[in-house]
Amino acid sequence: MYSMTGYGRGEYRQGGLEVTAEIKTVNNRYLDMSVKCPRVFNACEEIIRSIVREKLTRGHADIYISVTDKREKAKSLYLDMQTARAYVESAKAIHEAFPELKDDFTVCSLMRQSDVLKVEEANGADDELIGAMKSALSAALDKLNAMRETEGKKLADDMLSRVNTIAGIVNKISERAPLVAEDYKKRLEEKIRLYTESVSPDESRLLTEVAVFADKSNIDEELTRLGSHIAQFGEIAKERLVGRKLDFLVQEFNRESNTVCSKSNDIVITKLGLQLKNEIEKIREQVQNVE
Repeated sequence: MYSMTGYGRGEYRQGGLEVTAEIKTVNNRYLDMSVKCPRVFNACEEIIRSIVREKLTRGHADIYISVTDKREKAKSLYLDMQTARAYVESAKAIHEAFPELKDDFTVCSLMRQSDVLKVEEANGADDELIGAMKSALSAALDKLNAMRETEGKKLADDMLSRVNTIAGIVNKISERAPLVAEDYKKRLEEKIRLYTESVSPDESRLLTEVAVFADKSNIDEELTRLGSHIAQFGEIAKERLVGRKLDFLVQEFNRESNTVCSKSNDIVITKLGLQLKNEIEKIREQVQNVE
């Protein structure tokens, strides 16, 4: 089981290349990524996303990549002729306006203007740089998943502990449920005696009424399904990617607990049902943190 929250950092330092990858994840229903990297990796964004998709299935991931390239590489010069011509025309205009000033505007001084002559890499990210980026990103993802697995273990322990609490509550409800009809019969007999002291109650009518009540308040099916859900939860928790399965299972827990509360017609079972719903809600909150 993995938590959706974590952080990982990976580095590659070799042959003049220094690449750092950082990834931070938080909860999200689906996998969503935000990639921030130098322009040299602009054409590699899909490569970055595909590497992340191999290790993550849910959550929002912020990915940061930085690079320092100290290798000896071929470079090219880009001459912005339009800008250079504008500088020359401006220099001529200034010289005509102020002929007494010394004219020291030369080709070299024109070349020193940062917007006239630009140094550019001959190519974009080469295979070595892309390999370095992949190595750093994979290392970051491995550290991220190690942290998420540790956190996931804590979440699993907490949820399984609450499932055990739920199992205890369900057992108490199961013990109480058979007594509900009998208690109803006693209360009904007392009311009849109270209002008809001189008349003997019709035993068959009384039993019919109790039977109808017992049928309406029967929660055996709900208790059986809750027992099944408890067993399923323990099995699913052993898997790696459990978020969607547990999310669905918690909905089923809620459905059965709501039915138990609505059908019980018994104060003791109602109180136990509310405790049950409280524990289920705590599990639901934790499931939102699980991949």
